[in-house]
Amino acid sequence: MTEPHSPSAAADARHWRASRRVALVLSALWLAVWLAPLLFARQLDVDLFGAPLVFWICAQLAPVAFVLLVWRYERLLDGLDRERREGRVE
Repeated sequence: MTEPHSPSAAADARHWRASRRVALVLSALWLAVWLAPLLFARQLDVDLFGAPLVFWICAQLAPVAFVLLVWRYERLLDGLDRERREGRVE
């Protein structure tokens, strides 16, 4: 266990702050991807293959965006964890 004011504890705190920041930013992006088509449904009132464009965005593009955001989250956190293990977090 580290002391509360040791350099390792400070590095741990910076690491967790960065991790939370990444999670908040990507969560906000996911919220935007999920909510934007619903907010602009009337403006996006176009039929595509017999269904409204908003349906296609919500049914096809939103899940793809979610997978990409999860992939990006994993890559960013992996980099942060690697930096922390190597002691490069300043």
